[in-house]
Amino acid sequence: MSFLIDLECSDCGKRLTSDELQNLCPDCARPLLARYDTDGAAEALTLETLAVREPNMWRYREMLPVRDESAIVTLSEGGTPLIHARRLGDRLGMDGLYIKDESVNPTGSFKARGLSMAVSRALELGAESLAIPSAGNAAGALSAYGAKAGIPVYVFMPRDTPRPFIVECRAHGAAVELVDGLITDCGKLVAARKDAEGWFDVSTLKEPYRVEGKKTMGYELAEQCGWVLPDAILYPAGGGTGLIGMWKAFSEMEALGWIGPERPRMIAVQAAGCQPIVRAWEQQWPDAPEWENARTLASGLRVPAAVGDKLMLAAIRESGGDAVAVPDGDMVKGVREIGTCEGIFAAPEGGAVLAGLRKMIALGRIDRADRVVLFNTGSGHKYVDNLAELHEGA
Repeated sequence: MSFLIDLECSDCGKRLTSDELQNLCPDCARPLLARYDTDGAAEALTLETLAVREPNMWRYREMLPVRDESAIVTLSEGGTPLIHARRLGDRLGMDGLYIKDESVNPTGSFKARGLSMAVSRALELGAESLAIPSAGNAAGALSAYGAKAGIPVYVFMPRDTPRPFIVECRAHGAAVELVDGLITDCGKLVAARKDAEGWFDVSTLKEPYRVEGKKTMGYELAEQCGWVLPDAILYPAGGGTGLIGMWKAFSEMEALGWIGPERPRMIAVQAAGCQPIVRAWEQQWPDAPEWENARTLASGLRVPAAVGDKLMLAAIRESGGDAVAVPDGDMVKGVREIGTCEGIFAAPEGGAVLAGLRKMIALGRIDRADRVVLFNTGSGHKYVDNLAELHEGA
């Protein structure tokens, strides 16, 4: 089923077995990435075979890490629409504007992809309980997939996380602990207690398989675009797993013979109140130091220090991409504009990428003739209290 070979450290290149539960590289504490036999996979998985498969992320199973099909924990995630945003494009003078709408995933966001994969692989490798620090959507997804798998889930969230996320986790039976601080503080608690409690840590990029679920966004996008990738992708980058995953997917698809060497410009969009990747990009730093006093209504963008900082910056650099920060007020305007033009109730992170696009056009860093894909990574329904207050204020 899977042509997974092993795991490779993204920094030092150390190779580790993929048949045991693994977190970060034991030598340099950097993320591990799954490697595949692409020659073997190319023989087993052809475009003709793909054309008749089920419309979810498991259609690419030869290039996914689960070996035993019975271990797959799925709620039919993936297969999200790529929408030609014509009315929104008319406002911007763009014929080739598209929205990849991840809000229609089972748990209301793109996190369903990564957590379906992580839980499936953890189940296959014998994990007995799972723990996660989260700003919201990842916790909800882990809670749902943990419930489906019958694995206990322990969630650590900032105390000011929007209430719908907290209710969602508890509805799925997760143990929720609210923390005075940010997601980084939650991560420290998980790291400090996981060994004594027997939890497997499924933090962003601290285990190797969430990124494997997220990379399927790249496979889907290529397939939906007729195997000709767009000129640019704007992606709301907190932990950055989706951006990193798509960049990995493009390389894998080239090795499979599905696409050529052309790549989209990968553009990371962050909040003005929490922009470690933007700052590092502008300063040409190799990594992104922690952002102090992080503040933004977009919970998914309130990540002051990302484990995958080097990988994000490398993808931006190698693609000829960019990084841009936008204020919360512009995110809210973006949510409203996407809603009124396209009928999509986007999360603030989705509003952020529209604001980022406007800024990039104004700076002359995106041409209106470009074919551009905006990622709406989640549903505005989970932010309804925050958005209502700001809309009323506006």
